[in-house]
Amino acid sequence: MQQLNDAMLWLDSFIGSAAWFPYALLGTGLFFTIYLKFPQVRYFGFAIKILKGKYDKADAEGDTSHFQALATALSGTVGTGNIAGVALAIHLGGPAALFWMIMTAAVGMCTKFVEVTLSHKYREKTADGTMAGGPMYYMKNKMNLGWLAAIFAAATVFSSFGTGSLPQVNTIASSLKATFDISEYITGGVLAVLLGLVIIGGIKRIAAVTEKLVPSMAVIYFIGAFAVIFYNIENVIPSFISIFSQVFSGSAASGGFLGATLKFALEKGVGRGLFSNEAGQGSAPIAHAAAKGDEPVSEGLVAILEPFIDTIVICTITGLVLLSSGVWNEKIQNDFQITDITILADQYNESDSDDLAKLKGHFGDTPLASYSGDLTVNNGIIENSPSILHARSIAEEVKVYQGSEVYTGTLTVVNGKPKGNIELKGKSLVHSAPLTIEAFKRGFLGDWGQYIVSIGILLFAFSTAISWSYYGDRAMTFLFGAGSVIYFRIVYIIAFFLAAIVDTTIVWTFSALTIALMTIPNLVGILVLHKDMKNTISDFWIKFKQEWPDEKTPE
Repeated sequence: MQQLNDAMLWLDSFIGSAAWFPYALLGTGLFFTIYLKFPQVRYFGFAIKILKGKYDKADAEGDTSHFQALATALSGTVGTGNIAGVALAIHLGGPAALFWMIMTAAVGMCTKFVEVTLSHKYREKTADGTMAGGPMYYMKNKMNLGWLAAIFAAATVFSSFGTGSLPQVNTIASSLKATFDISEYITGGVLAVLLGLVIIGGIKRIAAVTEKLVPSMAVIYFIGAFAVIFYNIENVIPSFISIFSQVFSGSAASGGFLGATLKFALEKGVGRGLFSNEAGQGSAPIAHAAAKGDEPVSEGLVAILEPFIDTIVICTITGLVLLSSGVWNEKIQNDFQITDITILADQYNESDSDDLAKLKGHFGDTPLASYSGDLTVNNGIIENSPSILHARSIAEEVKVYQGSEVYTGTLTVVNGKPKGNIELKGKSLVHSAPLTIEAFKRGFLGDWGQYIVSIGILLFAFSTAISWSYYGDRAMTFLFGAGSVIYFRIVYIIAFFLAAIVDTTIVWTFSALTIALMTIPNLVGILVLHKDMKNTISDFWIKFKQEWPDEKTPE
């Protein structure tokens, strides 16, 4: 597993984690924001009117309403990225990473407007009478680049696992295990069956489920989140200040957090922001392409609301919960994951400024030497232990276990990684869902807060898996025809079950890689079609004025 994780990290270092990727994503959104004169601001109120159905036509072609399309797309984006993803971003990049998540959403509102409009404009009706759309269709039908469309569709299939299936159920399983001690096998099995029952009905059943699930899960989550925020109200303003004060300097060391550079905070904030709202990834246009309507711009305007709801609202609330509660930089007793462990060759003290600088550099461009050799363990305690890093922090009170018993014997370490059938436990920073769970326990609800997170994760993540099954389904239809969908669904459900028992770190690594493989072709496509987009908007307003002469337009 470690070798596979390292290989994916190496590959991702050239694309999703490469220095140019966040700038390409933000730059595309900023270009369209300026080129189209800030449509996410000017058209925001008009988008809400469209969502309410004010300008709907009874004879419009499509499979879902505007609200159902939005709910399906939101259920695909509002998931573990809002709970575990925000926690991971802050864990890696500090409070400044949350700022870059918000900025990704602000310009991403415009990016999503563009990609959804173009995808709806060039959608097709399939042999079974349903609508099929997405970036692969404008790449084929407008750009005449079938090879690029095929690359995007193939990446969508992989990303349906990397974004929609694997990290979702993995987060659900780890959360339910931590909160209710439910076996990952049971969680994976039950949810896999439920997933199969929903996705077998196609987009109409998916839309019917998501339009009820999305509002319900938002209400439940907000109750728990505001219970924490109001309980720690005195920390809210300092939390806001911490988000913005270190944006251009990187996040300083604080508590168990060893600090992060500007480059690292930006990369992780943008990466987690994209995972959360998927603006630029090209996924949501597949859901919106099924919406009823003959005006692509109308559906694109509805899509503007997605990043706003998903990231600017929900992710900011989660970030305030994490920061105001103080758990983000607090070392907590936990079970160590092997992929997060590095045993260094020497001892380091995080309260020493020189050692702190070296430790910070270890996560940058100057890694410290890792330990290789044998260590003596007596009643679980490692004698003369060098510093052990876990979850980007110096671990404390570390004990070694073999099964449920404390271990005595020799611990073999190779390149900083412990070998053999052993487990390490102790105090360190935590990340992803466990961090959010700890934060929710620091509010009026106390330990009951963890149940809010577990229920929220269950609903958020399961709905994401449902939506992404549809995205993969449409991509398979594009590549191999409608007959291939049944085989995709079978594999999707099996993978959903297996991901419940896979190491969390490797799942998140795969997710980051597949997101980048979708995003790059889509960004290229929408940039090439920038003039087409501008002309489409102009034509829309001309036609709108003719049909609704008494309506005031936000041009």
